[in-house]
Amino acid sequence: MPLGVYIQVPFCQTKCTYCNFHTGVVARDRYQPYAEAVCREIREAAAPSAQAVDTVYFGGGTPSLLDPAALEQILATLRRAFKMDSVEATLEADPETITPEKALAWLASGINRLSLGAQSFSDLELQSTGRMHRCADISQAVQVVRDAGLRNISMDLIAGLPRQTRETWDESLDALVGIRPEHVSIYMLEVDEGSRLGRESLAGGSRYGAGAIPSDDAIAEFYEWACARLEACGYEHYEISNWALPGRRSRHNLKYWRREPYIGFGAGAHSFDGSTRWANVHDSARYTELVEQGISPREQIESVTPSQALEEEFFLGLRQLEGIDLAGIERKYGAGLDDRVAALRGRIAGLHSQGFLDLEGTRLRLAPGRLTVSNEVFVELLG
Repeated sequence: MPLGVYIQVPFCQTKCTYCNFHTGVVARDRYQPYAEAVCREIREAAAPSAQAVDTVYFGGGTPSLLDPAALEQILATLRRAFKMDSVEATLEADPETITPEKALAWLASGINRLSLGAQSFSDLELQSTGRMHRCADISQAVQVVRDAGLRNISMDLIAGLPRQTRETWDESLDALVGIRPEHVSIYMLEVDEGSRLGRESLAGGSRYGAGAIPSDDAIAEFYEWACARLEACGYEHYEISNWALPGRRSRHNLKYWRREPYIGFGAGAHSFDGSTRWANVHDSARYTELVEQGISPREQIESVTPSQALEEEFFLGLRQLEGIDLAGIERKYGAGLDDRVAALRGRIAGLHSQGFLDLEGTRLRLAPGRLTVSNEVFVELLG
């Protein structure tokens, strides 16, 4: 099975208030040494058999901050290390970082899909969360990459940003469907201790607009309204947070949800080979230092037990709107995990009777009206 490759670029111009990722603002002179370390890690990790790769994803952070020559250098290194044919190559980009020169260079290097971090079309919401771009920058960025010849754009929105209202959410959805990107991701705001906004909200404070976060019910309503709007506009809802025009689903992200193998390079990047998961050190300076010294940057290596694999089949599989084949999973894991499978079967029956899960034959899905409480369903099912 072809691998997916994830390249982590943990650099940003500023730290968004809602961000809970391991990213940071660093001097630009650290970008090129980091890119060279990624290339060295790729060379040292590549198998002699030249494994096939069919997706590459530059995530972050803000990968579009890197010089296009650095991105091309990484892609060229990947081509020498792996068999790459008909590759979906995605670059995450912030609107204000996009220029005509960059867009042309990206396409020339082999990048054929752009994930644009719009987040909102309300300048007030963007400003309150620390985003650098404004509404006008989004439309301009789309025009620039379209003019360059890019025909596969994904765009993100966040439901629940501070000061968001039903009116501003409608305006964002109107703007998005007017642009008509090939792919859309809608995320519901997470309030947790991993971000400045989350910590402030949990503490009952008002900084970063924490006092103006919409209620949970309002956020769920925004999400459900987005589901209806996107369906009416011809988008296929294929994963809890993701929609696509026909034939434009994210091939790379599907690997995660289907538990297919992928390998990550860069600081904080994760990998999975079907039986083992591992991750690199998160600090970019430490990562670069280790790779330059010829030392493996891996710091977390975990064998996935059959019980953990079974839980992942449910947790990741049920994120997909098509659901999972319950009978197939039972055949795959039943022999060694009879008790666990029996317990899950009982919980499935209970959640089905309560309307949280749909079961048609052997196909198990989250009930359409329960997507906003998916995490609670997963906890009840797997707890």
